[in-house]
Amino acid sequence: MKIPMEEEIVVSQGKLMRRGYTTGSCAAAASKAAAVMLLSGEETDTIRLDTPKGITLTLDVLEILRGPGYVRCAIRKDSGDDPDDTNGTLVYATVTEPGASVPEEEIAMQPKTPSVEQLDDMVEIWGGIGVGKVTKPGLSCRVGGPAINPVPRRMITQEVLAAIRRFDYKHPLRVVISIPEGVAIAPKTFNPRLGIVDGISVLGTSGIVEPMSDRALIETMYTEIDSRKANGYNNLLVFFGNYGADFTRDEMKIDISRAVTCSNFVGELLDYAVLKGFESILIIGHSGKLIKLAQGVMNTHSKYADCRSEFLALQAIFHGASTEVGREIYQSLTTDEMTKILKREGLFEAVMEEAAKKIDFYMQKRVHGKLKTGAILFSNVYGILGKTSGADELLKLHRIGVNDR
Repeated sequence: MKIPMEEEIVVSQGKLMRRGYTTGSCAAAASKAAAVMLLSGEETDTIRLDTPKGITLTLDVLEILRGPGYVRCAIRKDSGDDPDDTNGTLVYATVTEPGASVPEEEIAMQPKTPSVEQLDDMVEIWGGIGVGKVTKPGLSCRVGGPAINPVPRRMITQEVLAAIRRFDYKHPLRVVISIPEGVAIAPKTFNPRLGIVDGISVLGTSGIVEPMSDRALIETMYTEIDSRKANGYNNLLVFFGNYGADFTRDEMKIDISRAVTCSNFVGELLDYAVLKGFESILIIGHSGKLIKLAQGVMNTHSKYADCRSEFLALQAIFHGASTEVGREIYQSLTTDEMTKILKREGLFEAVMEEAAKKIDFYMQKRVHGKLKTGAILFSNVYGILGKTSGADELLKLHRIGVNDR
């Protein structure tokens, strides 16, 4: 049993679809199992893991290798009914005591040049074979460190610390996360383009993979919109996903209980809101998504279009940047890196004002002026970056809890 039966199946438009779990959950569960077996001296064939989503996983522990001062084990990735290139891949964790030596079989899975991340003095996380190494700035992992994203890093650290405290262990532990198949999988992903080399990223914000096709995601969004309309709400608050929801709740202190998630489907969102007779839509989203609207891109998934650096580089040049600065922006990997350059050059306000105008134009063009639209761009690094002209007016409706019922 992997996911509790009542949590495993998602009903979407008459279809039963099975959830899965992320590489981050696999890494955390393997780390927990290895730490518990190392410190207890006992063996376990299953391990329980509480995910950030609130779902508790019960996972099979595979390929256990034990020796003096170390334990290695693996968890098999299951993407549910939303399979990806990592589905079925084994994610290993080796937990070692200080000074422990490991056999040749285990040495083969260690990095020749280790990439290390440390969130706590008692837990050191290494990226082993098949876990990518970050070589360029602008990602959520530091340059030179393993491509293990922040939530999985916290999950690994928390689980190993819990084992240390449970068994009253007094010394730090090293955790090596390895995904041997990641070396072959990496070229099929966007990692090389992002400057992540020699492997894949360990990902996941909720710990759970939601099995949603594009059509199912759109239909789910429609269902959410229908529900808001049926309850008498005429003004929609919209996020692309967890980042927008978390920022709005935690940083802007706004009730998000009536918000709608649009994933990447801005065009379908706007069309359906017009059809259902809403009065306004306010989208609060990370700049990496919303900047694409400034070029009229209405599906923000990277597989369809990515015009972020082109737009910001061009606008920077229009506002006086040199060709060299424009090229630097164009070659940047993330909007946070682009924002850093714009701020350095004193161009940030002018460029973001133009971005907001373009976003406003394309949103209004899509709805044919039939409802009010607004957008707020934010960054987890820099906070709110920009707003369209009508955003503050719409924001007041959601800030005070008035939704024109």
